[in-house]
Amino acid sequence: MSSPTIKQLEAFYWAATCDNFAIAAQRLHISVSSLSQRIHELEGILDHQLFDRSGHRAVLTEDGERLLSMASKVLEAVITLQTTFTDKQKGLNGRLKFGVGELSALTWLPKFIAIAQKEHPLLHLEPYVDVGAVLERKLEAGELDFAIMAGRSSKSSILSQSIMKADFVWMIAEPLLDQTSAQDLISLLTQHTLVTLPAGAGTTRILDDWLLGQNIHEIKRITCNHWSAVAGMIREGVGIGFLPKGWMENGVGTSLIQLESNPPLAPLHYAFQWRRGDIRNIIPTMQTLVREHINFSLRPNDIL
Repeated sequence: MSSPTIKQLEAFYWAATCDNFAIAAQRLHISVSSLSQRIHELEGILDHQLFDRSGHRAVLTEDGERLLSMASKVLEAVITLQTTFTDKQKGLNGRLKFGVGELSALTWLPKFIAIAQKEHPLLHLEPYVDVGAVLERKLEAGELDFAIMAGRSSKSSILSQSIMKADFVWMIAEPLLDQTSAQDLISLLTQHTLVTLPAGAGTTRILDDWLLGQNIHEIKRITCNHWSAVAGMIREGVGIGFLPKGWMENGVGTSLIQLESNPPLAPLHYAFQWRRGDIRNIIPTMQTLVREHINFSLRPNDIL
């Protein structure tokens, strides 16, 4: 009687932990038919049905649930074996798809990719930029290996580890301040349009909390889902808004005036998030690398 192969167990593991066979096949860089064939072969070897295919999507049977735990341990042992005898000079290898928000893409992501490629030349990185809600959905489905997002995930299938915070300051274009205007933030917010990211963005939570604390309930807003456009509109005097504190310190906002607020906006905490049960050593390695190089104060190249 033949024994299950590592490829068959890998196909089963990803099919069992991803939303569907198509995503699992993508993660293994094989066709869906090849993935299905490996699983079919594994079921033949074990003489047990691992997936119930009677519905719209395949779901694990009781035998499949039992095998998943054992397969995870086998694959973890294989990873440990490979890691032990891998040439440390070559670093990690394989493909890695991860998600970040636009603020990350504008600041620390380019430098991070350059450093990661230098330390792990055999690792193929695929960054994906989108809003947090989309990143969380793709991470849970198995389409992403990890993501860096504002806040912690409320989903039990996703683990979160806090790694960095971003501070923000209120800014206004100088022409909006006339000689008789006191630089009183509350007064300015009643006079001018608030330019900000839309509902659902991480910054929206800290903004709403701040406005509530100031007993401000009605305010004219212009929302846009792109940091570059928000910053550009503030610079052009369309309205008042806030930007990362580090951008002012690095000279990005030289055409803007920073406004004091009491209390200041709360910082936005970011977390490294990954799927519960992901046994690959690449996850803690990348978490350490991200923690070392994440920096929201870096000067963005394409705005202001």
